[in-house]
Amino acid sequence: MRHQPILACAVLLAAAWTPTAATGQSAAPRAWTVPRTPEGHPDLQGNWTNATLTGLQRPAGLPLVLTKEQVAKLEKIRSDSIEKLSKASDPNRTAPPVGGDGSTGAAGNVGGYNYFWIDAGDRVAIVNGESRSSFLTDPANGRVPPMTTAGRARMAERFGRGRKFGEYDNPENRPLSERCIMSFGSNAGPPMLPNYFYNNNYTIVQTRDYVMILTEMVHDVRIIPLNAGTRPPGGLQSWMGESVGRWEGDTLVVVTTNIRADQLSSFTTSLGAALMGASDSLRVVERFSRPDSNNVLYRFTIDDPATFTQPWGGEVPFLRMGDLVYEYACHEGNYAMSNVLSGARAAEREAATKKATPKPKH
Repeated sequence: MRHQPILACAVLLAAAWTPTAATGQSAAPRAWTVPRTPEGHPDLQGNWTNATLTGLQRPAGLPLVLTKEQVAKLEKIRSDSIEKLSKASDPNRTAPPVGGDGSTGAAGNVGGYNYFWIDAGDRVAIVNGESRSSFLTDPANGRVPPMTTAGRARMAERFGRGRKFGEYDNPENRPLSERCIMSFGSNAGPPMLPNYFYNNNYTIVQTRDYVMILTEMVHDVRIIPLNAGTRPPGGLQSWMGESVGRWEGDTLVVVTTNIRADQLSSFTTSLGAALMGASDSLRVVERFSRPDSNNVLYRFTIDDPATFTQPWGGEVPFLRMGDLVYEYACHEGNYAMSNVLSGARAAEREAATKKATPKPKH
């Protein structure tokens, strides 16, 4: 039994031999045939991942397409970092400093997981055979275009509103991801981008009338009707917006509007900073296609003339996964809200008592 793989390789090599190969002539590569659903549309179904090193915006001094040397350097830096952060903890180390290790966010200023659990991506994204330095391809400089005056004013107003309180001080300010309401970063989107942390995985299911996209992070699900007719009542907004899909040839086009402002503000990285000023007219257009057997090519365009001086967007490869997508088990901070807030109020009372107590005279 243990010799079967060797025998199989020999059979495959024999099957691959042709007279053209033997005489030095190159045989024409076989064209890839797009798999199709019973309705005749390209089959996008399966498990996919967009974990990558490549960021949204292009770093200064880099071209859109990286050289082999540039790719090797970036991926070496990443692999060295993973190796360093994954080393076993010293059992004789001292206790962490009072108040935590200086980290911020949902870790509560006490640090996060051991790096064994992190899977942020360790390869540069490849689109059409090109190693990309950024997802953004439009504008050509790979940067988010300037905001309008109105967009800057909205961003300043929303940012200032959030700064009046700490993000853990009241129900309205608590982060959506900490409450397990929405994905970390912009995983679920739209646009659907990596979170550079972990669980950048998706499952796509198609039917005649719908496309379903399950995001592993916080198990968000987008159910996209194809050629939907009715719209929700005016003013009613839902997480991930109102999406409607249609087929344009072999490309699935999804147009999303009516996205909640608090979801846009929760996006991390430069995307969140940009969309914090978005207006109610924000429109996200997504395009899904199958360039080969191992990829779904995802293109997105942000169109909001009340906020940006021009539309902008880019391309993200979704790679086929050979693994399953499991349920994301969140700590469900939303259900612990009463305990969290009562603890905060107790801390405030204690601080007020200390402040009101007169100091002893000497």
